Amino acid sequence: MLFLLLPLIAVLPGGDSADGLKEPVSFHVIQISSFYNHSWARNLGSGWLDDLQTHTWDSNSGTIIFLRPWSRGNFSNEEWMELETLIHIHFIRFNEGIHSYASVLQFKYPFELQVIGGCELHSGKVPRGFIRVAYQGSDFMSFQEDSCLPSPGAGNAAQRFCRAVNQDQVNKVLVHRFNETCPRLLLGLLDSGKAHLQQQVKPEAWLSSGSSPGPGHLLLVCHVSGFYPKSVWVMWMRGEQEQAGTQRGDVLPNADETWYLRATLEVAAGEAAGLACRVKHSSLEGQDIVLYWGHHNSVGLIILAVIVPLLLVIICLAFWFRKRRFH
Repeated sequence: MLFLLLPLIAVLPGGDSADGLKEPVSFHVIQISSFYNHSWARNLGSGWLDDLQTHTWDSNSGTIIFLRPWSRGNFSNEEWMELETLIHIHFIRFNEGIHSYASVLQFKYPFELQVIGGCELHSGKVPRGFIRVAYQGSDFMSFQEDSCLPSPGAGNAAQRFCRAVNQDQVNKVLVHRFNETCPRLLLGLLDSGKAHLQQQVKPEAWLSSGSSPGPGHLLLVCHVSGFYPKSVWVMWMRGEQEQAGTQRGDVLPNADETWYLRATLEVAAGEAAGLACRVKHSSLEGQDIVLYWGHHNSVGLIILAVIVPLLLVIICLAFWFRKRRFH
């Protein structure tokens, strides 16, 4: 099955894009467990294909909720029921284990543990699994194969915790099953969701000026929005020379599941002429968007020159009709 999916992987979010950006494709589950006291804990769970949420865990019913028409991948109903059972067992054992060792580990209520586990597909290789645990937002431990390893700097608590986990044979079985299941699920999602994942949405781009960074300086802002997949390349240029001072913000999600990014460049006011923002994205098929600084002002003036006379004509017509109405 992996061999059949290799042509698909190259065009999926996180795969190799047209501009040479390379990132792994991953499926991962996120668990957030809040321990309020010695007997009460709450678990939240969700599943993600890269940045796209595909599943959530209903803790009341103990079932998986499928958020996409293709979120079942190629798993049968029986396999999903078995997976729900394993997740349910995991949460019970996880809560009991943490409550039992809380005092030994010097965890003071209330506290929170974050768990992320999944698998990554790198350049068509067999997916590689990972599990990491954080305590109060700091790295605590991870798994290598089915062995627990304390994180550097986590202290004696993580070492004691890993010694206990490594002696738990049931836990080893659960981790092993997870490492077996995740790659199959990842590949199945890539296959069943390829129509959605292969879609290409072209970005829109525009320029603006930001808050002045100081006397005699300008902050040039290049906005890029509405693109899918996520991988994009944005750079301020002078001719063919990339401007090293370009600052890229985070790639942020839009409500329609496309993405937004802004790239800024601080320059002396007299050096802005000749600068341009260049945008590369797989949907553009090599036809980069290039916006030149200064042209956005001229476009605004053209629009203003058209709209103002039009508004004057409308106002004059309104007065004329009003005058005729009262005579």
